[in-house]
Amino acid sequence: MFKPLSLYLCLFCCILAGCGKSSSGTGSSTPPTPVTPSTPPADKPYQLVWSDEFNSGSAPDTAKWRYDVGGSGWGNNELEYYTNARPENARIENGNLVIEARKENFGGRNYTSARLLTKAKMQWTYGRFEIRAKLPKGRGTWPAIWLLSANDPLHWPDDGELDIMEEVGYMPNTIYGTAHNKLYNGGNGKQKGSSKLIPDAQDSFHVYSLEWTASQVIWSIDGDVFFSYYDPALGSDAWPYNKDFFMILNLAIGGNWGGAQGVDDSIFPQSMLVDYVRVYQKK
Repeated sequence: MFKPLSLYLCLFCCILAGCGKSSSGTGSSTPPTPVTPSTPPADKPYQLVWSDEFNSGSAPDTAKWRYDVGGSGWGNNELEYYTNARPENARIENGNLVIEARKENFGGRNYTSARLLTKAKMQWTYGRFEIRAKLPKGRGTWPAIWLLSANDPLHWPDDGELDIMEEVGYMPNTIYGTAHNKLYNGGNGKQKGSSKLIPDAQDSFHVYSLEWTASQVIWSIDGDVFFSYYDPALGSDAWPYNKDFFMILNLAIGGNWGGAQGVDDSIFPQSMLVDYVRVYQKK
C-alpha cells in the first residue's frame, strides 16, 4: 500500500496509452520479471495455526485485531479517516467482516473507513494465507489485503511488503499481487508482481491466497497460481522475507493509485466483505 505519486502517474499514462496491464498492484509501467507460475506441491504438510471465521459477535475480535486510526493519508495521499472500532466502518454481520467506507465528514476528512491489522497480536514467518472476500465497487475505492514487516521502527521498502490482493475501482475486477523490497519496489518501478482478471470479484466471494516459504512467494486466486517471486540470492535487499510479518485488511478511498481517476461520490457506502482469514504453516 505504500506507493509514491510518481509511480501512479506512470500507471495513469500507461492506461491512457492503451498498453497492456501485467505489472504489479503498485501500478508501475515497468513489467515484472516474467515467471512461469507453478502449482504449489501437493505434498507440503500444512496445518491451520490461526484463523478468524467472523461467525460470532458484532465487532472484530480485539484479541486478534487492532485498528490503525487517523486521516494522515498513510503515505499514499488517501482521503479517508480510519476510525477506531466504529461499527459504521467495521463490524461482523451475517458471518462476514464488513469493512465499510462512507461519505461523511469525520476527523477533518470527507470519508471514513477502517484498517484492521494483527500487529503485536499475531505475526508469522512463512505460511499459507487464505482470505475469502468480496470486493467493493466504484471509482475511488482501493481495497487491500497485505502483509507488512513487523520490524519496529519500519523502514519501507527495505523491510519488505507482500500484497496478497489489491484492486482499484476504476479498473474493476483486476486483481494484483505484489512484492516490495529495497531493490524491487514501487518507488523505483521495479516491484515484482502480476495481475489477474476475475470478472465477478466485486459480485462474488473468491479466495485470495499467498504461500510464503524460505525461498519463494506464490500468489493464487481460487487455487489458480498467477505469480511467483523466487529469492534471487541477492541478500536481504531483495529478500527480506525471513522474519515476522503481520496482516492488514483495509479499504482506502482515493490516494495516489486508488484516486488516479478521482472518486465517484455517488457510490457510497461501499464495503469489502471478508468471510474468513486462515493461516497455515508447515507441521
